[in-house]
Amino acid sequence: MARVLRSASWLVIGYGGSQALRLAANLVLTRLLFPEAFGLMALVSVVTVGLSLFSDVGVGPSIAQSKRGDDPDFLNTAWTIQVTRGLLLWALTGLVAWPMAQFYVAPELLVYLPIAGITLFISGFNPTRIETAHRHLLVGRLTALDLASQVIGIGSMILLALATQSVLALVLGGVIQAAAKLALTHFGLPGVTNRFRWEKAAAKELIHFGKWIFLSTAFWFATSQGDRAILGKFVSLDVLGVYNIGYFLASFPMLLGHAVNQRLMIPVYRDKPVQAAPENRRKQRLLRSGLSAGILSLVWLMAWVGPGLVELLYDDRYVAAGPMVVLISLSLAPAVIGMTYDQAALAAGNSRAFFIFTASRAILQTVFFLIGVALFGLPGGIAALGLSMLTAYPVLIWLARKHQVWDVAHDLGFAGLTCAIGAGAVWYHHQEIALLIKTLG
Repeated sequence: MARVLRSASWLVIGYGGSQALRLAANLVLTRLLFPEAFGLMALVSVVTVGLSLFSDVGVGPSIAQSKRGDDPDFLNTAWTIQVTRGLLLWALTGLVAWPMAQFYVAPELLVYLPIAGITLFISGFNPTRIETAHRHLLVGRLTALDLASQVIGIGSMILLALATQSVLALVLGGVIQAAAKLALTHFGLPGVTNRFRWEKAAAKELIHFGKWIFLSTAFWFATSQGDRAILGKFVSLDVLGVYNIGYFLASFPMLLGHAVNQRLMIPVYRDKPVQAAPENRRKQRLLRSGLSAGILSLVWLMAWVGPGLVELLYDDRYVAAGPMVVLISLSLAPAVIGMTYDQAALAAGNSRAFFIFTASRAILQTVFFLIGVALFGLPGGIAALGLSMLTAYPVLIWLARKHQVWDVAHDLGFAGLTCAIGAGAVWYHHQEIALLIKTLG
């Protein structure tokens, strides 16, 4: 448990530091560039993240849960798959650039997408020592290296923005950051030095486990990027850029929770299953409640301070992001309440159950978001984010019960607190929300 808490602390420090750096860069770049630039970069991210998710074969979770997770042959086979995938993704960014530029009526994507694809190619060479550190909950040095690479990337973005006044600064900054992370983790982490290797047994295990991860992450694209992919067709680039700012601020708590949950809960569920000892259930409940309380406290805080925070940090061009922060924060709260359950399936090697939940949530969110935006504009789409998670909750209960981790008291207690605190935030900011609905509804 001490190792778990140390790792959780490092993950929080790492993600919190990363988001603080992103916020600082955001504040500088919003003054050097223009809202449309962030809308265009959101479209670039939709495509690159989408390609990455649609081809994710679950190398990280495979290493985390496998009994061979420390075997050099297994790790080198996983790395070989990862490198091959990175090369294919880079090629795909070039192939989809023209259709995406036509679909979004944004000819700049013809240039920016192939350049952004270099990031995916470079990331394919990241050493498996990164996953080994997460597997053993030894993430202190990795956190420092991640933050160092981000500082290099952000510094490059700012210098390039000063020089070019163009979205190209954001794209090239991402490439430089990926190269910095590769160099730092290659020379700065102990463990197996990766070489090209293809062991048939290792490849079979990776592919067998990864096939459901592949399908799950393809659907996860709809959950994590589908809102911007849809909005890019319905709203102007400047509105999309403002929404991207609002989503960045509002989603910080949930993304922090995911960063901790994905790296922490698989080892906990793997090493301390509830079937092994009754005491393990109590420890899991304490850990789950602690994570939920910490993350939801940040969600509630953002719902209350969102408009004031945007007014303090940004200029008048981004003022509409304030009420968006309130609504997005509350819409993401249901996902935070249930976020610890799905990792139990991955820890048990049951990637199929994980896929069923991910696919259900993604399909519901896509359908509801399309209907919400079409009928009620941007505010309707934001409400759909929360509604989709509520309607997918029965599937999550099925997964949690299957692996004996469902905690009904936890869910009901935090849901009640969220409803009460969220209603207060909506009442307090009702004038800003009403203006947003009138303007973009």
